[in-house]
Amino acid sequence: MQRGNVSQFLINHYKHFNAAALVDAAMGYEEQLQKGNKMMVTLAGAMSTAELGKSLAEMIRQDKVHIITCTGANLEEDVFNLVAHNHYKRIPNYRDLSPNQEMELLELQYNRVTDTCIPEAQAMRVIEKHLYDVWARADDSGERYFPHEYFYQIIREKRLENLYQIDAKNSWILAAADKNIPIIVPGWEDSTCGNFFASYCIENDLMPTTVKSGIEYMMYLAKWYIRNTKNSEVGFFQIGGGIAGDFPICVVPMLHQDLQLDDIPAWSYFCQISDSTTSYGSYSGAVPNEKITWGKLLPDTPKYIIESDATIVAPLVFAYLLNW
Repeated sequence: MQRGNVSQFLINHYKHFNAAALVDAAMGYEEQLQKGNKMMVTLAGAMSTAELGKSLAEMIRQDKVHIITCTGANLEEDVFNLVAHNHYKRIPNYRDLSPNQEMELLELQYNRVTDTCIPEAQAMRVIEKHLYDVWARADDSGERYFPHEYFYQIIREKRLENLYQIDAKNSWILAAADKNIPIIVPGWEDSTCGNFFASYCIENDLMPTTVKSGIEYMMYLAKWYIRNTKNSEVGFFQIGGGIAGDFPICVVPMLHQDLQLDDIPAWSYFCQISDSTTSYGSYSGAVPNEKITWGKLLPDTPKYIIESDATIVAPLVFAYLLNW
């Protein structure tokens, strides 16, 4: 197969250390797809604000991603960027900011994520209004949905279409909604939109049960995993650490050990991009072999760890898989 320029560059130059691990992991991912296996991608950190959608959306469109687990921040921040990109403020010298300068950003309603500030008025409050509408509609009719399903509703109802400030093909949420792929969002309450929802519940405007819970997400994931491993297997591509990776990987030992299901395969592939180092109790920095002791991976599972910056590495892995 004729490789694209980026892919060929990786093959020619990325020969050792983390560079080699990147190419090995990409080749392993490609092999999983060639076998007919499915792939889960998990998103921690601020990958949506880092505009990972520019490559991830195409991965979804080309059926190279079949399910996503992400933090509530990554779910909402792709949509924030979609409708408010022109109002974002980049601060390359963010390391030099004084506390008073940080306070000035707050007063201007700019919430900083490293070198990028998200504008509250144009992003968060705009999305809040549309989410409230679908939350209230469900609440009034006694219906309940997962957090990502409410985002899918406002997208499919074209509530945001006249607000887009980026090319729609660069939004991974739009691609996911179009493909109707599952999105698992554990700990959704720990997000701006989760805080919005909690505030309405505190005011007795909405019922907490209108948004389905993390336990229900685990139940949903368990059923999805059972169904999708009947004729193939599922790999696990983890970007960053934290709950986005820790939550879904546990579905396998739960099915084995707690539900006593013997015919469920372990994850067929594992790769983590992380700059977290192994230390006292650091699960995000744990090497893949530690997961064998928890029943998440097997000794012969293809395992990769790329100890680097995910904002640099993930687009390169995706570029290889997309043959760019």
